[in-house]
Amino acid sequence: MYPFRQGCYAPRNGWYVAAFCNEIGEDLLSRWILNQPVVLYRTSTGEAVAVEGRCPHRHFPLGESKRVGDAIQCGYHGITFGADGKCTFVPSQQTIPGVYSIKSYPLVERGLWAWIWPGDPEQADEALIPDMTDIGFDLPGYTAIPCHSLHVEGRYQLLNDNLLDLTHLGYLHAPSIGTPDDAATPEVREVSARKISSKRYMYGTPQTPFMQERNAFDGKIDRVSGMDFHLPGFHAGIGESRIPEEHPTRGGELLHASRVWHAVTPAKRYTTNYFFAMSSNDPDGLEHARKALAPVLDEDAFATAEIEKMISTLDEIPPELMLKSDATAVIGRRALQAMMDAEMEGPAPGFGKRGQAG
Repeated sequence: MYPFRQGCYAPRNGWYVAAFCNEIGEDLLSRWILNQPVVLYRTSTGEAVAVEGRCPHRHFPLGESKRVGDAIQCGYHGITFGADGKCTFVPSQQTIPGVYSIKSYPLVERGLWAWIWPGDPEQADEALIPDMTDIGFDLPGYTAIPCHSLHVEGRYQLLNDNLLDLTHLGYLHAPSIGTPDDAATPEVREVSARKISSKRYMYGTPQTPFMQERNAFDGKIDRVSGMDFHLPGFHAGIGESRIPEEHPTRGGELLHASRVWHAVTPAKRYTTNYFFAMSSNDPDGLEHARKALAPVLDEDAFATAEIEKMISTLDEIPPELMLKSDATAVIGRRALQAMMDAEMEGPAPGFGKRGQAG
């Protein structure tokens, strides 16, 4: 499935964001993740859990059912499942068939996010969750907040492509967070096994419209803009602006610094769960930024949905005419395809979780 090989659309063996932690409570929260229905909720002890959202009896959505203690009772025939997925009650009979259970997914709360592993639970290594220090979550003097949770009408890789190629900032987001220098400035790229990093260092560059509203400085600035892609669906961004070094009295002074986090989780094959959060060294400006960035996210969602309409309707998708700026996105696509290829091949004989000998 575009842009991957036939039948491929997302890796299953990886940690994805299922929800912001503050979204999960006593009420049942329904969410589709990698084309499977999932229900999230907190037990009486406060533990966040994720279970399959389909009753195996007649396929009724368990997210549209009800809590009975820490269990979910199907709203159709009353069949009840515990937080571990095991069936605990069948109203129409005393014995419970051994096959009656639903999936229980590994779910870990870390930072602002609840991370789910949709694939083989035996391979759910928590060390593969992005490191909170590495993504800049626990920087001294910064305040972090969850901002927006969106459902986007487009396949998940379209949003990954969007975030792996920030040359669009000066055009799609020209009224707010970008300038032409976001495309004209060469990127500095680093690639490792689980992360692809891209940054642009802009010197003597115009301020973005958003910066001009907030910065108490009139003139060109030095700016850093970049994104780290933690496979398979988490992007950690950096933004810093300073007064240029050659300024006679304020050279190098930090005007603004922020971290942004984009979690991109496949919902269905052609739709995406999109979670945006940020932190800043200016806590008083965070709420303003949260509101101001909502239209920016809507622009990305619009572009994604329009591209999805195009490629879903064409009889045949023509080959893309690639540019130099596509290099990072292509590396990302290849890395994700390699993950999916590895899943189809299966684990190496004699090895289990974390690559340890079985």
